[in-house]
Amino acid sequence: MSSASTQPNTPADATSNGSETPGTDTAPSKSSVKKEAKRQEKEAKLAAKQLKQTASTSNEKKAKAEKEKKAEEPVFVNTTPKGEKKDMSQPMGAGYNPQAVEAAWYDWWEAQGFFKPQTTPDGSVKPEGVLRHSFPSSERHWQSPYWSRPHRSHPGRVGTLTTLFVPGFDHAGISTQSVVERRLFKQEGKTRHDLGREAFLEKVMDWKNDYQARITNQLRRLGGSFDWDRVAFTMNPSLSKAVIENFCRLHEGGILYRDNRLVNWCVRLNTTLSNLEVDQKQLEGRTLLNIPGYDPKEKFEFGVITSFAYPIEGSDEKIIVATTRPETMLGDSAIAVHPEDNRYKHLHGKFAKHPFVDRQLLIVADEMVDKEFGTGAVKITPAHDPNDYEVGKRHNLEFINILNDDGTLNANAGEKFNGMKRFHARREVVKALTEAGLFIETKDNPMQIPLCSKSGDIIEPILKPQWWVKCKPLAEEAMKRSRAGELKITPAQSEADWYRWLENIQDWCVSRQLWWGHRCPAYFVHIEGEENDTNDGKNWVVGRTLEEATERAKVLASGKSFTLKQDEDVLDTWFSSGLWPFSIMGWPEKTSDLQYYYPSSLLETGWDILFFWVARMVMLGIYLTGKVPFDEVLCHAMIRDAHGRKMSKSLGNVIDPLDVIHGLPLQDLHQKLYEGNLDDKEIAKAVAGQKKDFPKGIPECGTDGLRFALCAYSGGGRDINLEILRVEGYRKFCNKVFNATKFAMLKFEPDFVPLDMAKLTGNETLVERWILHKLNFTAGEVNKHLEARNFMAATTDVYNFWLYELCDVYIEAMKPMTDPAADPKVRTSAQQTLHTCLDYGLRLLHPFMPFVTEELWQRLPRRSTDLASIMISRYPTFDAGFRSAEAEDKFDLVFATLRTCRSLAASYNLQSNIQLFIHVQTMDEKALFESQVPTISALIKGCTKVEVIEASSSQIPTGCGSAVVSSTVVVYLQVQGLVNLEAEVAKCDKKLDLTRLNLEKLYKVISQPDYQSTVPEAVQLNNEEKRKTLEVELAALQESREMFAKLQ
Repeated sequence: MSSASTQPNTPADATSNGSETPGTDTAPSKSSVKKEAKRQEKEAKLAAKQLKQTASTSNEKKAKAEKEKKAEEPVFVNTTPKGEKKDMSQPMGAGYNPQAVEAAWYDWWEAQGFFKPQTTPDGSVKPEGVLRHSFPSSERHWQSPYWSRPHRSHPGRVGTLTTLFVPGFDHAGISTQSVVERRLFKQEGKTRHDLGREAFLEKVMDWKNDYQARITNQLRRLGGSFDWDRVAFTMNPSLSKAVIENFCRLHEGGILYRDNRLVNWCVRLNTTLSNLEVDQKQLEGRTLLNIPGYDPKEKFEFGVITSFAYPIEGSDEKIIVATTRPETMLGDSAIAVHPEDNRYKHLHGKFAKHPFVDRQLLIVADEMVDKEFGTGAVKITPAHDPNDYEVGKRHNLEFINILNDDGTLNANAGEKFNGMKRFHARREVVKALTEAGLFIETKDNPMQIPLCSKSGDIIEPILKPQWWVKCKPLAEEAMKRSRAGELKITPAQSEADWYRWLENIQDWCVSRQLWWGHRCPAYFVHIEGEENDTNDGKNWVVGRTLEEATERAKVLASGKSFTLKQDEDVLDTWFSSGLWPFSIMGWPEKTSDLQYYYPSSLLETGWDILFFWVARMVMLGIYLTGKVPFDEVLCHAMIRDAHGRKMSKSLGNVIDPLDVIHGLPLQDLHQKLYEGNLDDKEIAKAVAGQKKDFPKGIPECGTDGLRFALCAYSGGGRDINLEILRVEGYRKFCNKVFNATKFAMLKFEPDFVPLDMAKLTGNETLVERWILHKLNFTAGEVNKHLEARNFMAATTDVYNFWLYELCDVYIEAMKPMTDPAADPKVRTSAQQTLHTCLDYGLRLLHPFMPFVTEELWQRLPRRSTDLASIMISRYPTFDAGFRSAEAEDKFDLVFATLRTCRSLAASYNLQSNIQLFIHVQTMDEKALFESQVPTISALIKGCTKVEVIEASSSQIPTGCGSAVVSSTVVVYLQVQGLVNLEAEVAKCDKKLDLTRLNLEKLYKVISQPDYQSTVPEAVQLNNEEKRKTLEVELAALQESREMFAKLQ
């Protein structure tokens, strides 16, 4: 008994532990024995069930593992020598493998010169015209989504135009230098100053070369059809020459000047920024923020306004002012009041006394002041506020700079605050005001604070002598040319933004306090024996060479001795990128490239840099060349993550397109975070974000799936919320195209030869004429949408053709027509039609999916007129010869009937032995459907019989369910013996009630007294067709009900 007890929940175990206990004379009752037996039986059944489930699960897992093992293909290895064509004599793979499909093609395309502009023998553009596009890039991951769409220029590369697509790279001055500086400090604990300018620039160049190689690899893997022999870089000698020429011409024309003005100063990066590089952060009230460069645990107060009093000199009176930046009061030089404010008229021209520095503050009257806001008195800090700067200019006030470049306060702030960091000084100023009895109050204040878009630091307005470009005259000419139709900007929202920004443009500060970039070709002339001011432009000369600058300095010095010193600053990156369309063509030299390929046809860019870059290209292009640099600007959407968030490394949602192409496990995603400049806290946050968004890592989607997805997302909006699962869905579409083509090619005999040109032969069946009509219509729509830059619609058109017309209909319908037993004439015609659909269908897909389409197109039987590659083959366009409205109408009726048949069979859950009867009204309809019986049978799985019945000659067999296709066509399905007759009668009654109700509603509408005169004719015709169809449906339902009732 002890051994039995080791098996729980068994009868033996129950006996040993039951009520019959050894050493006891009391016997158990019958009822207790019965209950115990039931309990044991129940537990035994449960144990058996659990055992069975465990075994079943184990078997399922085993079978699944075996199936996966069987389906797993060996790792693909590309054996094609670089630049050679892939061997197409090998059998196609068992399934679509992006790595295998995409291998070797790009190198072959490039080796064949397909990316180079196709010209006439004398080197000029072809008479059909030219399509020109340039592509500057910095390493932006998804923020350059046009990476995925270079083949979209279908009229060119896959058409007849001379097409040039120039790749290149800008030097991204601030971004690049800041990344390398952070990297240097993280890896070596050094700053750029520790290395010196030349050594540091060598480090930057090494980093640039590494990332340029990465970007180049990305562009190649994405299938960009660039002419790589023309690759450009903004700091190459030829483009640098263009930058110097630009600077000199602008200066010589009075457009570029030097002035000591307020700039946006980033303390963290120690450089000036343009207004466009400053983000505005909205605060609703008091907010505590961390500031770059301070202890991460230290937070500072923003979103408040502090009021305090200045004592009036020679009086007990005080004047109250308010500020959101208390530390700036150390740089105040005046107090402004409105000239009509009676409260302060007696103070005009008097002085207030600064409590912390030995300084008088003049009280000035200025209409800038809103006398209804606050106390009506405004502190004026001309050197640290844009509005105060203008007041200072008007009243000739003292401009007192209190900030050093590193964000500490200088001696002008007073001994107590000298050397203090700016936001520490903010606290200390409030504390000092309180101790002096001058502090009034602090209140919540909704406001915006300016942030550096690169570092996140708070921007300080500060006085700096810089080089500026007068933008008003340039912008006026740009608007004039745009309104004259020389430049098209789409979408319309971006066009409106374009004019609004140009109308309100301000002068552009082009100086940057960096080392990485184009050094200003400006030289300060220090004339011996004179006091020379570097702040203004009087003692500065510019020169294309040092020799030219020296000659100009001699004229300036008028025979006196002088020394020259070049400006240490570099130029804003956009100053060189703004020359891109013509500098890459050789400007300022008069080259053949500049003659043939400038202006460009199209610029595709993100709407977020419409002003950073596009406006500057247009303004500089017109000024320097006399021409608008491109005909059209297409602003694409910005890619965000699936949640609509901006992609950020610290969030862990930035994705390298190559990771989507190849796939990447979650652990490898994490590892890439450690290779950047994120700190440990940011890495932890990013890891959590990756785990949430990509719990299984990123699946392999392939280049074609990625390209197609991004085009399908392009619907004209400003943002794309990218979901990797959707991209993976288009990889499955690639698989569908691959497998459908693979299957279809089995229908070609080895000796099959397609016609030299796709055309109708007169032997085509209805379904052939229909599919060719659909193909032709799709070609027309895709071209129309591409011309309108509606890529979402274009991808939808070609997707629907392949999936729902070619695969779902024609490839199924042609099976009996291509059977060896079929009429040879019918089979040949069906094969020619199939070849045309595959050939042209792949060409339509090619701009979106270049690799899989080339792979499949190369395997098709060749026409004698075919070119070497699908890439250079003519793109399909609408051909009136393939148009057949009659075939479309007829087969659409057949297909509508077919769908109704499927739906009717599904409603009765019939999957086999499906017997259909198509009831028609005319002999023409009878002839049509009888000719399509093989097609209908082929397209309905499990169909064993299709009979066409003309109304006047035959009766419907008993025991049929029905469904109406149109007012003249009704489908019947034999269900006798397969259904519950009583339930079918009830079902018919329910449908009859609904049909009668719909008919009554329609009768009510068309019986209105003014119906004929007020309702449009098209609506009346539609209502009439509805009426006929509902009446036919009513009759069919009544017939079915009577039939089912008789069989009961």
